[in-house]
Amino acid sequence: MSIVEVKVPDIGDFKEVEIIEVLVKPGDTITVDQSLITVESDKASMEIPSSHAGVVKDLKVKLGDKVSEGSLLLTLEAAEAAAPAKEEKAAPAPAKEEAAPAKVEEPKAEVKKEEPVAEAKPAAPAAAPAAAPAAAPAPTPAPAKPAAAAAPAARADSKAHASPSIRKFARELGVDLGKVSGSGPKGRITQEDVQGFVKSALSAAPAAAPVAAAAKGDGAALGLLPWPSLDFSKFGPTTLQPLSRIKKISGPNLHRNWVMIPHVTQYDEADVTELEALRKSSNEALAKSGVKLTLLAFVIKACVAALKKYPEFNSSLDENGDNLILKQYYNIGFAADTPHGLVVPVVKDADKKTVTEIAREMGELSAQARDGKLKGSDMQGATFTISSLGGIGGTYFTPLINAPEVAIVGLSKTQMKPVWDGKQFVPRLIMPLSLSYDHRVIDGAQGARFVTYLSEMLADLRKSLI
Repeated sequence: MSIVEVKVPDIGDFKEVEIIEVLVKPGDTITVDQSLITVESDKASMEIPSSHAGVVKDLKVKLGDKVSEGSLLLTLEAAEAAAPAKEEKAAPAPAKEEAAPAKVEEPKAEVKKEEPVAEAKPAAPAAAPAAAPAAAPAPTPAPAKPAAAAAPAARADSKAHASPSIRKFARELGVDLGKVSGSGPKGRITQEDVQGFVKSALSAAPAAAPVAAAAKGDGAALGLLPWPSLDFSKFGPTTLQPLSRIKKISGPNLHRNWVMIPHVTQYDEADVTELEALRKSSNEALAKSGVKLTLLAFVIKACVAALKKYPEFNSSLDENGDNLILKQYYNIGFAADTPHGLVVPVVKDADKKTVTEIAREMGELSAQARDGKLKGSDMQGATFTISSLGGIGGTYFTPLINAPEVAIVGLSKTQMKPVWDGKQFVPRLIMPLSLSYDHRVIDGAQGARFVTYLSEMLADLRKSLI
């Protein structure tokens, strides 16, 4: 028998994800690809499989631990036939492990901590998994921003023991890291430390807001009243229901997006009468293939055409907000309702796929989302997002932009309406559209043109071929 170490495989860009379930114990006999633990990232849970078969000897993790790629999960006694050569081949892994900490140390807080857990109060229709990418470029930008007036604070801030992602988070809230006490290893400042500092500052008198924050004009300097504390039971019976983990994580992201992005929502309608007829006839032809076309698959294709015509909608602001990053790829996120809350899987390279391929991929991603099997990479890299409430109802709403994207479109329930064709009223199937955009990047005229063009594409997708 040989002792084999089983480690966390590649789980995408996510680091420090929490273990929410341990599925094996010492003495258990396990097989290759058997699930060992369940971890929860910012937007979904996933099971980590075993790379080897054998008998579990020692568990190296427990419930609540944080793990990343390469973290040791357990050791097991593998049969001698269990490919020692494979282990030899894997010998370079320690070198990778040596390099990993330096690489992981920076983003460590990014996934675990860029998505706060404790402060969630707001909720909104579209969850935002993609806050982490914005923190990638990070060679100490903090000191460059404050002007000479804040020089002493900048020096104190620069000495604070915090990763670039935490420095960025602190800047967004107007927090001087020099005044925050770190609770992490070796005094490292965590996102909870920054949140606690802001909470205590808001609970105090508004006049006590830090001078540096006031100079920057960020959230901590808004002088908002503390959140009201009431004993609701004195008015009647109450029940305490904890927020789901996904809502705890996504809530602060949505709050940040709402506060920091100047949202404008443009409403329009699309005549999808012919498109619906095409969808139904196509489904009849595809009946034996197992693929079911939905209107959303056609909308994704129409959105790609609109994004190509108006590239500002397929962009992001750089970290300083001075430049626009125009993306030459078209990855479309779509909000999927699950028992655990909304998640946003991403259809990659939608411009290179047919409607049928998009529909098949959406079906697979939606099923994985419902089962909590989405990988981190399945929810990253979106350039534009669609939030569809068409299967539920309603007319219009304001979808929140999924930063660092600059626009999102909401779809509501299609309804048959009388439309004047120049001679008479005729019944037409109408889909309400709600386009929210970042007014720093997109002006009203551009917003109106985009949603009008999208409406035209949905009325006749043949135009996208011209």
